[in-house]
Amino acid sequence: MLLSALEWGLLVSQSVRICVQVRPCMDAPQALIRIDRVSRRYVRGVDEIHALENVSLNIPAGHFIAFMGPSGSGKSTLLNLVSGIDRPTSGEVIVAGERLNDLSEDELAHWRARHVGLIFQFFNLMPVLSARDNVALPLLLTKLDKRERLRRAETALRIVGLSERLDHFPRTLSGGEQQRVAIARAIVTDPDLIVADEPTGDLDARNAEEILALLRQLKQEFGKTVVMVTHDPRALRFVDDALHLDKGILLEGEAAERAGDAIRRAAGGHPVPGAA
Repeated sequence: MLLSALEWGLLVSQSVRICVQVRPCMDAPQALIRIDRVSRRYVRGVDEIHALENVSLNIPAGHFIAFMGPSGSGKSTLLNLVSGIDRPTSGEVIVAGERLNDLSEDELAHWRARHVGLIFQFFNLMPVLSARDNVALPLLLTKLDKRERLRRAETALRIVGLSERLDHFPRTLSGGEQQRVAIARAIVTDPDLIVADEPTGDLDARNAEEILALLRQLKQEFGKTVVMVTHDPRALRFVDDALHLDKGILLEGEAAERAGDAIRRAAGGHPVPGAA
């Protein structure tokens, strides 16, 4: 079971808050992410691939957003730009107050370590490491000693409901449990932004809903900003908003409404909860 906000506050007061460095908190609802007229093009042989075209959007701090659309629509490219994994061909990407266009590769790597927690479809856990040691891996980039790294890893695993699985290896965990370990690894540095690439794509229906509920609770209880790429129509029941892309263009107005209606029909017509 997740920690309540009160329990999290007690952990903070006991100086076990998960963080890499002292930094001011961002006040919601200011935009954590600003994308301004961004395009991304790739050259393959003699062809130029237009992955994104003139995309602009703002994502407030503390929101849970899904990028949705068919394969090749540009949603993963947009996710990579938001997380500082890729750079735009043109336009401006500002995340957590930093203009990512201006950063060198080394600066981008340090920025990601401070501000971004990554979650992948296939978990990407080290099979020879326990859950605790997998979660502690990002903290190797800090100056924390081993004891403190493991203590913070245990705290993160407790948050995702795996305090009884600290010493278990990935092969002994279910798919849902492995994804929870991956989420604990993503939050162990207390990032501003959690970026999830198809986090339910390799899970059955029950585990998929549990992971979506966990991501939403991270947003609600701890104020995390969560940006997710997904094909899963169940996501509409958990996110604050879904942004639809098609052929590199961010859909708006009636086109976005039609795309949303199609996904809701695929989900069985379930209502979307209001943002909380």
